[in-house]
Amino acid sequence: MSYDVIVRGGRWFDGTGAPSAVRDLGIREGRVVAVSAEELDATDCPRVIDARGRWVLPGMVDIHTHYDVEVLVQPSLSESLRHGVTTTFLGSCSLSTVHAAPEDAGDLFGRVEAIPRPYVVGALDDLKTWSSAGEYVAALEELPLGPNIAAFIGHSDIRSARMGLSRSTDPAVRPTAAELARMEADLVDALDEGFVGMSSQELMFDKLDGEACRSRTLPSTYAKGKERRRLNRVLRARGRALQGGPDVGRPHTLVRMAFSSCGWGRRSPLRVSLLSAADIKAIPFVAHLFPLLARTVNRFGGDLRFQHLPVPFEVYADGISLVIFEELGSGAAALHLSNRIEEQRALLQDETYRRRFRKDYDQKYGPRVWHRDFFDAEITECPDPSVIGKTFGQVGLDRGGLHPVDAFLDLVLEHGEKVRWRTTISNHRPAVLDKLTSDPGVQLGFSDAGAHLRNMAFYNFGLRLLRRVRDAERSGTPFMTLERAVHRLTGELGDWYGIDAGHLREGDRADLVVIDPERLDGSLDAYVEAPVPAFGNLSRMVNRNDATVVAVLVAGEVVVENGTLSEVVGVRRTGRFLRAQAAR
Repeated sequence: MSYDVIVRGGRWFDGTGAPSAVRDLGIREGRVVAVSAEELDATDCPRVIDARGRWVLPGMVDIHTHYDVEVLVQPSLSESLRHGVTTTFLGSCSLSTVHAAPEDAGDLFGRVEAIPRPYVVGALDDLKTWSSAGEYVAALEELPLGPNIAAFIGHSDIRSARMGLSRSTDPAVRPTAAELARMEADLVDALDEGFVGMSSQELMFDKLDGEACRSRTLPSTYAKGKERRRLNRVLRARGRALQGGPDVGRPHTLVRMAFSSCGWGRRSPLRVSLLSAADIKAIPFVAHLFPLLARTVNRFGGDLRFQHLPVPFEVYADGISLVIFEELGSGAAALHLSNRIEEQRALLQDETYRRRFRKDYDQKYGPRVWHRDFFDAEITECPDPSVIGKTFGQVGLDRGGLHPVDAFLDLVLEHGEKVRWRTTISNHRPAVLDKLTSDPGVQLGFSDAGAHLRNMAFYNFGLRLLRRVRDAERSGTPFMTLERAVHRLTGELGDWYGIDAGHLREGDRADLVVIDPERLDGSLDAYVEAPVPAFGNLSRMVNRNDATVVAVLVAGEVVVENGTLSEVVGVRRTGRFLRAQAAR
């Protein structure tokens, strides 16, 4: 028997959690056709990958990205590919590019996801040829996709398209019966085309860009119970998923969205994946509530999971350009003026405004995301070298005991976005992180790849988890087997969402990654910057772990080898749109 590719002698993980073993894999026509304990005959095989001493696992699945715009202009999605991610999900957080007009899509994505609005509008103006989910899928499959794509339809997308952006974000307006019927039809159409479900957002600090409806929250936040229940009924009947984003400032939205999963013994559960389980510095006890809530809901007949980034959530910011400020009234006021810099500067100088900011900052209690501690915010770049390596709090002390808020605002006024800083928002306690990572009510993902290009880089989150699991095993304090970790990053997700991804057995798609376990090292914690040509060469935070990832294959074709993208990437399609079936 001849093969297109043989992967020789690696420690093979099949993505089910079953014991790993040293095996040869034979690949032909994009599928695994042999998994052998004996050495496969390489006669007439044009490609043999030496995986001895390496791990061979299914390509990882990233269930939370915002590649909706990038996939149109740079469809290789190479930053994910090079870290072993072979399936990415589009359409998170109620946002997709299926129905919204280009200008509206710019308003939806620009501020919430920090993807520069002109490039969103420009990409869709130039490339959008579709007006339905089926035409959108066809357009994607005409592109030279690098990884596979699965997708949610965005609630804000269909709501703005059917009501108009202004009416869909007016709290006094309810959709007409005809508009609601169109939204339901859009959802049905997307599910017919294989979308994994719908995403909907209730988080109130996700704000619109542009001028027409600037600083209003996303359209899905204005939906009332009747609308949500109607759309959820469609998802429930079809066995598809609701990705939900509750509002951290209104805990009842978390409880309501979680318990919407329950069938209560009378109907099928609704598959619900909520954002997001995290060990939040600002409210440490909440980390224990996510698994408890999932267990409770599932005990009552639900099927609830919380999405989770299984690494410390470290963010960077240029000046005041960071979404966490949206949760403060004063911060939102400054970001409202981010397109009018002189007015923003005047605001930041105003003492009345500063008193308001200080009051917001000093309010340490209640639901929130940011810990509001400028003593836990390190300056990494600045034209003034004397402040680099210091926190804003320390700078305030050095400047005669200034309040940390005044020290921060003074530096922003002096240097604008040239003052770059970082802080860790959540997932900072290793023991708590291990518990969340191994909890069955938690799904691993939430990389936000493709968004917040200057703020974070979690393309390698799967590699970082595998390192942590391996190190725990080596130290004699395991919290999860390697097989279980691989399953959580791959087959568990493919199965729950009902897509053909995440497994590496005979007959499965030959989407895989070969990893050198000895290079799961400190290099995984660093980030570098690389330009995004399609976004005006904007410098984006990325990861580079070229020595760790020996090879990546999509549909049996080598797309990455020793950190180098192959000649087919961005030229010929290797990935495809993965259509969901009823979840297994």
